[in-house]
Amino acid sequence: MQTLTETAYWSRNAIKYGIAFVLFLILARVAWQVGFGVYRHFFPAPPPKPTVLYGKLPELRFPEIATTPLTYTLETPEGNLPQTATIMTVYVQPRPHSSLVALDEARTTARRLGFDGTEEAISPNLYRFSKKDSPARLEMNIITGAFSLGYDLNADPTPLTSRAPSGEVAAATIRSFLSGANLYPADFTKGKTVVTFLKNSDGKLSDALSLSDANFVRVDFFRENYNEIPIITGSGKQGNIWFLVSGSSRNNILTGVYRYFKVNLDDSSTYPLKTSQEAWDELKNGSGKIASPGAIGNNNVVIRRVYLAYYDDDQPQDFFQPVFVFEGDNGFLAYVPAVASGYYGK
Repeated sequence: MQTLTETAYWSRNAIKYGIAFVLFLILARVAWQVGFGVYRHFFPAPPPKPTVLYGKLPELRFPEIATTPLTYTLETPEGNLPQTATIMTVYVQPRPHSSLVALDEARTTARRLGFDGTEEAISPNLYRFSKKDSPARLEMNIITGAFSLGYDLNADPTPLTSRAPSGEVAAATIRSFLSGANLYPADFTKGKTVVTFLKNSDGKLSDALSLSDANFVRVDFFRENYNEIPIITGSGKQGNIWFLVSGSSRNNILTGVYRYFKVNLDDSSTYPLKTSQEAWDELKNGSGKIASPGAIGNNNVVIRRVYLAYYDDDQPQDFFQPVFVFEGDNGFLAYVPAVASGYYGK
């Protein structure tokens, strides 16, 4: 039988060596993490392989803008092309389908937007709705839900005499207008909102220098970034949802466009991307799509910025896809599809 002295001796040793062992484990873990971090710095892990669940993707549609042949010079702040991602997520965009209740649903939406007058079939899918006691009209595609607003200022010029509201008031007016018809998209809540002050000059709209000089406020809405990747529309500078607002208390929303098509964030796949050099070569070879020619002088465009973005088409498409964006001087903007060329079909 051990004495109390022997028990105390072995207890002290057990505690001492136990603490030493715990310290050894901690130091070993720290050493492993530091060593592995240094190793990964010089030998990065290979990126995950793209899943390519949807096979070949349909080619993107871009607006057709006629320009003369252009030459390009790259002058980015870094002095060269950026290193960009090698794979990106592509999302499914469910296409709207015809249904037996499509017209009834369009009628309900029109009433919620304040159009309580007559309706007229322009084509099997396009209907025009009127508003009582107002020269406003709404034209809606009853399949896609896209619509445009118009207002006859010749029939009622009173909005021209009203002072334009502030940008904040105009944006809030549109959000309330769309929310009342359950049309304000959730992925626009944190998106960019662009406000432009406009004035009427002999029946034509031009930029106003300030709010005090403006007759109208144009409000453009954009989707929020997806996975920290910005969103770009066909024109680049204009949203697929925009409206013109006056200060008139009776008819304040004059014209506008609503083209919104859902993105299914739960249905996605990853695809390999071109390098920025490959995209740059395509642009120089004339394969890029000019979104905004800007004020091109001698047909030589200086590109100042190159980055990846998701392309938000103003027409229904099957997939939400990435593009390379080339921004140049004087408002120039061009796109090149970003998914590697072998993954596009017809």
